[in-house]
Amino acid sequence: MSDIPTDPMLGRLIDGRYEVRSRIARGGMATVYLATDLRLERRVALKIMHGHLADDAAFRSRFIQEARSAARLAHPNVVNVFDQGQDADMAYLVMEYLPGITLRDLLKDYGRLTPEQTLDILEAVLSGLAAAHKAGIVHRDVKPENVLLADDGRIKISDFGLARASNNNTATGQALLGTIAYLSPELVTRGVADARSDIYALGIMTFEMLTGEQPYVGDAPMQIAYQHANDTVPMPSSKVPSIPQELDELVLWATARDPEQRPRDARVMLDQLLDVGSMLRPAAAGAQTMVMPRGGQSSGVLLGAPVSALTAEAETQILGAATLVATGPGAPNDLVLPGGGTVPNGTVLAKKTRGRKTRGYWLFALVLFLATLVGGTGWYFGSGPGSEVAVPSSLVGTTPEDAAAQLLELGLIAEPGEVYSATVAEGLVVATDPDAGTRLAQDSVVTVIVSLGLQPITLPTLAGLSQADAENAITGLAAVVGTIDPVFNADVESGVVIAATRESDGGDVSAGGGYFEGLTVNLVVSLGAIPAVAGETVQDATAIFADKGLLVTRGEESYHDSIPEGDVIRGTAPEGTIRAGATITLTISRGPEPVEVPNVVGMGWSEGKQALIDLGFELSYNPGADLVAALLKITSTDPVAGTSAPRGSTVTLTGQI
Repeated sequence: MSDIPTDPMLGRLIDGRYEVRSRIARGGMATVYLATDLRLERRVALKIMHGHLADDAAFRSRFIQEARSAARLAHPNVVNVFDQGQDADMAYLVMEYLPGITLRDLLKDYGRLTPEQTLDILEAVLSGLAAAHKAGIVHRDVKPENVLLADDGRIKISDFGLARASNNNTATGQALLGTIAYLSPELVTRGVADARSDIYALGIMTFEMLTGEQPYVGDAPMQIAYQHANDTVPMPSSKVPSIPQELDELVLWATARDPEQRPRDARVMLDQLLDVGSMLRPAAAGAQTMVMPRGGQSSGVLLGAPVSALTAEAETQILGAATLVATGPGAPNDLVLPGGGTVPNGTVLAKKTRGRKTRGYWLFALVLFLATLVGGTGWYFGSGPGSEVAVPSSLVGTTPEDAAAQLLELGLIAEPGEVYSATVAEGLVVATDPDAGTRLAQDSVVTVIVSLGLQPITLPTLAGLSQADAENAITGLAAVVGTIDPVFNADVESGVVIAATRESDGGDVSAGGGYFEGLTVNLVVSLGAIPAVAGETVQDATAIFADKGLLVTRGEESYHDSIPEGDVIRGTAPEGTIRAGATITLTISRGPEPVEVPNVVGMGWSEGKQALIDLGFELSYNPGADLVAALLKITSTDPVAGTSAPRGSTVTLTGQI
């Protein structure tokens, strides 16, 4: 607490409207403050991006864009986004303030939850996610830290759309571990996320709520990521045998490694969850429970589970009905009120007796009043100024003109909006704000959001980058890594990109430039040079090539002056591009080429010596012969003339004056 008074933000007026009161939390991307909206006189949560991130124009632009997307979500299980702006060097986001705790806090207090409590939280979170998925928004960071449990019993999911922006941050330690624990296999391996990635994270969170632990743990983030990509999430009942089979199946469905095997979005999973809930909850379980955190905390979590489902450490309050209990010898069957007080049974009976005497007098007047009220209300909402119409779902996929005409017929006013979309063609309606199905009064404004098509991106030069850096550059710009083609190249270091092409038409993208999100890029990556094996034995050369994934075949044999017989002179690759699996042909040495010893007998000493040296022979003779070379003639050679001997072998000379 000692650093709070020194926070320079406390007391500051942001954008002339939001007065900072206190700090709520600090994360890797931003700090959240409690502030007062002086214009509307209400408390809000003010999220201010860290300064080093605000300096990044691309990050700031994405922060603003994602905030606008989140602001479109109006749902009781989603934390509302009210405003977004820039004050000097600060980018900020204004959100609904919800005093309470997070699901992470609850799990720290209780370890694990009962199946009934888990169902209640899942139903709320899935409802919020379903609204987001319908609007084309992927959360990307579903985890207990982002599920808020308000003091008044509401359950909401926060930080919609902002997880994509936070991927640019270099957060480490526990924050990174907390996020990696919920990453889907496709995010780990390809950096690609859709609604099914949220479902996977929710399945991991469900496992944690039911068992009190995460399915994958490790000392380093990469260990956990590897398990997500390669292992199957175990059934929760393997940790807690009492967990029903239906919840086991729900978790396994949500956490399938193949996205195609999961629910396609939160609405599909919510429908299944409701079916599971109807089977698992007792028919008479109508009481709600409030779980109070240990240690005297004031925040509570309202869950719709029966009282018997609570853990032994929780304090339980039964809400919504009075209960008859025996409070002591003097007052049997006293009435316990929802607020906690009791009223003696005799007092209750006396009040009922007095009530019967007066009830008849006003009952007739009440009936007349209600009849008048019903008639007036029917006119007001049926044909009067209070009549409402639903925003039609048929607008998506139409032209803006057709959408405006449909809204005009319903008495609503169309207002244009734009958004980039990878799923809806340019110029057609992506969504509306408010969403389809929302009931509005006559003359209300509906924003018709039209697709701008694929969002433009600018790829950097990829040739010359390492494979890992090239893949990060591609996925970081919402493009997709396609095939990786490893080839041998003597001019490019192993692991470095040689070329990059578009999957759609094979066009070259090695020099980078302007493209669009969703682009699939294929990479050609160097394996380095084909190994040189001159002078190696055939066995060693075969092992060297096998280590590079290359096959060998024995080719011709050739004489070689310096490479011993049976060893490799060279390995020859086939023409064209060489990939792993290619066959290298080995040329084998036959040793030095044999030479016929010439007839030098009778020649002068110096002339005969030179003839033998020119043919590559080594000579052996009495060194003193060179002193009288002019007088000597060669009288014999060993081996004799006409004999074949290897080049470089020794010939012995004898001379005589």
